[in-house]
Amino acid sequence: MSLVAALNPPQREAAKYLDGPLLVLAGAGSGKTRVITHKIAYLIGECGYKPGSIAAITFTNKAAREMQARAAKLTQGVNTKGLIVTTFHSMGLRMLREDAKLAELKPAFSILDSADAAGIISEILKTTDKQEIRRAVSRISLWKNELKSPAAALQSAEDDNARAYAKIYDRYDATLRAYQAVDFDDLIRLPAELLDTHVDLREKWQNRLRHILVDEYQDTNIAQYRLLQKLTGVRAAFTAVGDDDQAIYGWRGASADNLRQLREDYPHLRLVKLEQNYRSTVRILKAANSLISNNPKLFEKRLWSDLGYGDAIQVMPTRDDEHEAESVVMRLLSHKFQHRTEWRDYAILYRGNYQARVFEQALRNEKVPYQLSGGQSFIDRAEIKDVIAYLRLIANSDDDPAFIRAVTTPKRGIGAATLEKLGQVAATLHVSLFESVFSAAVAAQIGERQLAPLLEFCNFINRFEARVTHEPAGEVLNDLLKSIDYEVYVFDQDDARTAQNKWNNVLEFAAWIAKKGEEDDKDLLQLTQTIALISLLEGREDKEPDAVRLSTLHAAKGLEFGHVFLVGVEENILPHRDAVDEGRLEEERRLMYVGVTRAKKSLTLSYCARRKRARETMACEPSRFIDELGDDVRQPEKPSDAAAKASGSNRLAALKEMLG
Repeated sequence: MSLVAALNPPQREAAKYLDGPLLVLAGAGSGKTRVITHKIAYLIGECGYKPGSIAAITFTNKAAREMQARAAKLTQGVNTKGLIVTTFHSMGLRMLREDAKLAELKPAFSILDSADAAGIISEILKTTDKQEIRRAVSRISLWKNELKSPAAALQSAEDDNARAYAKIYDRYDATLRAYQAVDFDDLIRLPAELLDTHVDLREKWQNRLRHILVDEYQDTNIAQYRLLQKLTGVRAAFTAVGDDDQAIYGWRGASADNLRQLREDYPHLRLVKLEQNYRSTVRILKAANSLISNNPKLFEKRLWSDLGYGDAIQVMPTRDDEHEAESVVMRLLSHKFQHRTEWRDYAILYRGNYQARVFEQALRNEKVPYQLSGGQSFIDRAEIKDVIAYLRLIANSDDDPAFIRAVTTPKRGIGAATLEKLGQVAATLHVSLFESVFSAAVAAQIGERQLAPLLEFCNFINRFEARVTHEPAGEVLNDLLKSIDYEVYVFDQDDARTAQNKWNNVLEFAAWIAKKGEEDDKDLLQLTQTIALISLLEGREDKEPDAVRLSTLHAAKGLEFGHVFLVGVEENILPHRDAVDEGRLEEERRLMYVGVTRAKKSLTLSYCARRKRARETMACEPSRFIDELGDDVRQPEKPSDAAAKASGSNRLAALKEMLG
């Protein structure tokens, strides 16, 4: 039986089409992952493609892992070794690692995370003003996503403000080169530029990859689209799967125009629409279709479902934020009691992280287990970053931010004054801090007593560097932790309970490195480069915990829940005031659409009459999006004041009577 027999007709058409570029317009819940995994299985199992010639590219490690597992299940008994299922950033890393020389990088270059990048910008700006740093970081990121060099950014700068940012970008870029480091955006920008300028490199990759599948295509930015174009060349053997109605990342450089661009760049583009939804009831889809019809359409599509008409969508007005949280939690509890569901069937979704606090409080008061999405990732914890600084320095001694963190954690009697002198020497010699420790100039500048611990530290790092490529990753890391007495350091810093938690995190990290090293047959050097791209927590839960999910709408994309509470559906929140002011109302509407289409069986919307903002209480208006959901939404009758007073006194009388 054919591998694609289980698909519905449009899904099957998408899986079997191989004659050129294909855009699969996949509505929410229409089985897009199913199409991608079946297409991979079809290419290998029925068309004889080598697994290593297929790349499926997605946006998160979690989605890549799920896709890999599902494709493996479909191709049982077939060797799929070499199949590339990865994120855009990991794909870029793979290419840069292979051709680092062309990018003027050494193979063991460092990948800086967003905190490192912000640290460098902070140094350049000579400020700790978080907002100012964030503005510069995001401006530079947008330029990189548009494949603009510092020179091009300066040339196209429209005012003094943009010129100032372009100069910061130039210094930031020079600093990264000096550190032999790249940031996340470079992992896409540099490979795209290399493929553009080196014909032989372009041919190598185009010959290697015979078919590329891209998930969540509407979230790609200009650099990602260019990378895809260069990798697929004139053959254009690719399948782009996306949904223009779920393009919600414009604020970070994603370009929904990439969908329009596809049609222009590829006149022979085949379009397949997936409109049957396997997730939600008719009522939920009717509301979603009604809402999104208020946006201008690039492609017409209407989701439909045969899962029954379903419960009415409820709208719940509340007095203020605390009343909203209590009402939602009470309704959730009574629904769970009536329907004998599990906690994991429920989600509370909101526009901004700040809205979560009152809901957490209300859930804790009722002892309801909950899981918060988009919290601090495991890798962002201070103790894990300490250990990673050592690994980065062992892998790449030019990595100055890693040097500064490692040399001062734990303390070694190396003070700020010594490091400042070291920095001056390094700047004069145009070498890294690490290299300057061994220079004659440093011996002249820094006293013997201050220099001794620096030399000892650098020799220690060199000894470990000699071990990393031929000893198991776990063993090397455990020896490192013992050598620097990290456990003692952690317990000296904090009270026993906090310290124990931190040390447990470090042990868990070390165990993960050991396991990953064995499973993937990678040494510590190779693992260090991938660490920056991995959120460890993503892979730790094999099974979702039985808990209510609290999540922002952005973080909930791609997920589904039996019963969804969409809260704070008010003007200025959803749609967000800034987005309306900046002309991004359509993106806010798509965000609301994403929220509505997360629900399988029931959807409840809530809003407040008043809300605490800073120390003030503000009056709130229900969101315009509620009316746009159409007339099949159950809105509560608004009683007149007189009727409300009367019913209030009637209730009081009835209560007195009962008590009497």
